[in-house]
Amino acid sequence: MRKIQSFVKRSSRLTVSQTQGLKELWDDYAIMPNGVIDFSQVFGNIQDVVLEIGFGNGNSLIKMAQNNPQLNYVGIEVYEAGLGCLINNIHTKQLKNLKVMRGDAVEILETNIANDALSGLQLFFPDPWHKRKHHKRRIVQQYFLDLIAKKIKKGGFCHMATDWQHYARHMMQALETNKNFKNTQNTHTYIPRPEFRPLSKFEKRGNQLGHEIWDLMFINEK
Repeated sequence: MRKIQSFVKRSSRLTVSQTQGLKELWDDYAIMPNGVIDFSQVFGNIQDVVLEIGFGNGNSLIKMAQNNPQLNYVGIEVYEAGLGCLINNIHTKQLKNLKVMRGDAVEILETNIANDALSGLQLFFPDPWHKRKHHKRRIVQQYFLDLIAKKIKKGGFCHMATDWQHYARHMMQALETNKNFKNTQNTHTYIPRPEFRPLSKFEKRGNQLGHEIWDLMFINEK
């Protein structure tokens, strides 16, 4: 049984608008599962569903939902400030193809998402846990990859990005040694930064600091 979490809950002061989003708009834009989720019922259509884990303030996820109305998006986050910010933006832009969930993504995948329910999974700039003694906290482990392989339909994608070279190598090794996934590029090769992935505030700051970005795109071949 998985007990090590890839995140640490931190309290932070919420803005008035973030608090409003969590309290007044939560029921409209959040998924509160009681068992396995029926996404066709949640969204009112049978469009493909893309799941993003750890969306930060959600600005890039908003842009992706706007740019791809033919897809439904679900974002999972543990931090209330990010949840409140994203909910407010969904409401302001009146997006119908984006919902949020709060909690441990692995627990949600295990309990609330059916096998073959997703067409893709996005994991952008997860905590690298750069100290060697903390590497076991990285979300990208074989258990996680085996789990998402069950949830992503055959032919669906797994897209990861990081600005930590060591974590990029860890992701590459983990994905290439997992029997369920195949690199869309040559062996040990990252994809060029895709234009369809919006530039986030976090990434812009990293670029200013001279951080290199590594994107990985794998297909589920189970």
